[in-house]
Amino acid sequence: MQEQYRTPAREGVHETEINRSRFLCALAPVADEREAQEFVARIRREHPTATHNCFAYVIGADASVQKASDDGEPGGTAGVPMLQMLLRREMRYVVAVVTRYYGGVKLGAGGLIRAYGGVVGEALDALGTLTRQRYRLATVTVDHQRAGKLENDLRSTGRAVREVRYAEAVTIEIGLPDADVPAFRAWLADVTAGTADVELGGEAYGDV
Repeated sequence: MQEQYRTPAREGVHETEINRSRFLCALAPVADEREAQEFVARIRREHPTATHNCFAYVIGADASVQKASDDGEPGGTAGVPMLQMLLRREMRYVVAVVTRYYGGVKLGAGGLIRAYGGVVGEALDALGTLTRQRYRLATVTVDHQRAGKLENDLRSTGRAVREVRYAEAVTIEIGLPDADVPAFRAWLADVTAGTADVELGGEAYGDV
């Protein structure tokens, strides 16, 4: 599995003008391919008179789903350079739609490739990105007496506390990089005098 990937920090639009053509790049983080397709459809509805609405998206931490469309531009001059820019920046769970309003000056194939790829790169810079790291999920079980202090200690040492549940005992779900598991076990035994248990679960991704 991919150790980490990047995704847009937020949804937004970045606009630039090249040889009198307007290029608007709408960018968004998405959870799956359906969300990506819905975003593309929404942008097309917002710009029904645009000359082109080209798109690219990458889904999956390992980039298992990749789609691109030139939407009427010459083959390979729009969607593919957009997709290549997303992959070059290690972007995942992302969709980009570049809306072009033609300004009367032809850009040629090379100009189009630079324009479509470039506006995606500019949009990523303008909107910002988040890095998400692969974690091992771990569930710590501890008695009520120690739970509050342990939760504070976990947060103060930068552990990713995901959920806290109170029952007969208290369970705290955290995310740990795989390499940290042995050191964490030793630390937990030390701070709880050996009274806490830790159980490893599956894997997930969380913000760095």
